[in-house]
Amino acid sequence: MVNGVRKNVYALIMAGGIGKELWPVSRKKLPKQFADLFDDGTMITRTVQRMRGTVIDDNVFIITSELGRRQISTSLHNFRVDNIIVEPSSRNTALCIALATAHIKKRDPDAVTIVLPADHLVLDDKVFNNIIEAGIEIASGKKGLITIGVKPDRPETDYGYIQVDEQLSIPLAFAAGCDYMLFRVKAFAEKPDLATAAEFLESKDFYWNSGIFIWHIDAICREFERSMPDLYKDLLNIYESLGTENEQKVIEDVYSWIHPISIDYGIIEKADPVFVLTGEFGWTDLGSWDEVLKVVGRRTLTTEERPEDRLVQIDCENLFVKKPSGKVVCTIGVYDLIIIDTDDALLICQKGESHRVGEIVDTLRRDGLEEYL
Repeated sequence: MVNGVRKNVYALIMAGGIGKELWPVSRKKLPKQFADLFDDGTMITRTVQRMRGTVIDDNVFIITSELGRRQISTSLHNFRVDNIIVEPSSRNTALCIALATAHIKKRDPDAVTIVLPADHLVLDDKVFNNIIEAGIEIASGKKGLITIGVKPDRPETDYGYIQVDEQLSIPLAFAAGCDYMLFRVKAFAEKPDLATAAEFLESKDFYWNSGIFIWHIDAICREFERSMPDLYKDLLNIYESLGTENEQKVIEDVYSWIHPISIDYGIIEKADPVFVLTGEFGWTDLGSWDEVLKVVGRRTLTTEERPEDRLVQIDCENLFVKKPSGKVVCTIGVYDLIIIDTDDALLICQKGESHRVGEIVDTLRRDGLEEYL
């Protein structure tokens, strides 16, 4: 134990995505996890800070791209350099987690790992950390994998879902005054249509899949061996190569042939048992501007609140504007719009349609306008 924190608990923060649905703020050179969406710090900085108190600083790993490594060096000045794992290319989350598992197992063969994305928002850190602590306790028993479910408050079509089965008792040390529940997982569901999402909400036995996992290193290795034996062999080869002159070559060879697959589809949906801890901690997957809007409501985000940083509206309703400091944005007779203004690009989008921003990014790429991506 270090200051009351277990020495064998590790955090793995996945920071390899591009986040094209949040263009034009999120770019190739500055993906959304390294952007300051709310003028209160980058998403990855907030994620690292959230882990403090649960994981000692030396046990926080980030897996990212080469570009991400450079961004981390800029935004997280004191972050341990050898805890940054660089993927040669993006191959979805199963390989990403297998590579990181090899690194963590090399550091500590008794590790309990918390896996979480760098770009999710959590408003109630206290409840979140309480749930994580309970998950660590359960995962230490090596009996199964734990995922975190979020109680839905609307029929959301942009999230995956977890259907729960029997409710289980919370570990005694965490039972008093707990604000979460533990279930065995019955099934996973992909992103539904609106009618199905409404049925999920009505049934009360479906939760949003947060994409946050907790497991003992032995448990996840066991599931890799059972469900993805070829990748498990690669994991072992990477493990043996770490710290040798062959390390980079072995990793690049694995990434050169592997078929991209998510950890959910490749492992989690086939694992047994899988448990889910559910609670309400203000979680949002910031996958679109509409998701950002649900968090910030109706307000203008600026670096500093100065008189010249005004949003002037005449006969307008329900606008969301994000713009550079020092610029005035004026609107007349419009409503239900998302307006994202940057130095070199302007996005104007009807609310409810921001999930299509990726189509704009694809169009810009096809038209040879890569400089705006």
